[in-house]
Amino acid sequence: MKYILITSAHNEASLIGNTIKSVLNQQIKPVEWIIIDDGSSDDTSEIVKEFADSNSFIKLYKKKPDPERDFSSKVNAIHLAVSKITSTEYDYLGILDADITLNSSYYASVISKFENHSKLGIAGGPIYDIVNGKTIPLFLHPNITRGAVQFFKRECFEEIGGLLPLKYGGEDSAACFYARLKGWEVHNFKDLEGFHHRLPGTADRNIFKAKFREGFVEYHLGYHPLFEFVKSISRFKEQPVIAGSILRFIGFWMANLKREKRLIPKELISFIRKEQINRLIKVKF
Repeated sequence: MKYILITSAHNEASLIGNTIKSVLNQQIKPVEWIIIDDGSSDDTSEIVKEFADSNSFIKLYKKKPDPERDFSSKVNAIHLAVSKITSTEYDYLGILDADITLNSSYYASVISKFENHSKLGIAGGPIYDIVNGKTIPLFLHPNITRGAVQFFKRECFEEIGGLLPLKYGGEDSAACFYARLKGWEVHNFKDLEGFHHRLPGTADRNIFKAKFREGFVEYHLGYHPLFEFVKSISRFKEQPVIAGSILRFIGFWMANLKREKRLIPKELISFIRKEQINRLIKVKF
């Protein structure tokens, strides 16, 4: 079974080499790997070009940075990458961030999941932050896969129209919700491990700002206010302890007060809220 990989890279010169090596070590390699240099000011393009010169399936394209760079910039780069695909025969499409490494059997394993689940539309697995030599597991949602390693059945990706360019991020969650709305299954598999590498000293950078932004993300995804309240309480142990939950909830309500326009379809908001209410009803206190 054939698959395409897509990567958006912005100033990843220090990390993208290892990402490329981990793909070159795969038991099943992609038929095409489209890498978009999204306006990098470092040597990202030069590093990718070195690998592309000796591996014909790696294709490098450069993109001018968006005038107002935000979290939708990555999605705009992914859309450009999709338009550059030349292969007509492929079964799956994977998103891979430029600071992720995978074990050599990763894509063989993920493809086997799809072969055994006919309605599986999106798959992923746990991601571990590698920070200053420490391995830190990130929260694993049962049916929302992280955008850094999202892997789509081609028909699913095309049916949902790809990813939505959302200013504050959350395009990976939106894709998972939309896939389920369309009748596809979304699963995280514990044996599909990805490793997210960070530069030394960046582990705690803007962590308070990130938690505040998560509230904005969840407003733009149309989260039900009651679900957001319960979710904020349930995450109080995450770093920064308690403060992170408070900032998330404040961000959500500030976005509500600003009444910013949501970009996702109304039918999707209705689906998300109905699903969240059903989850709350099933909670055992």
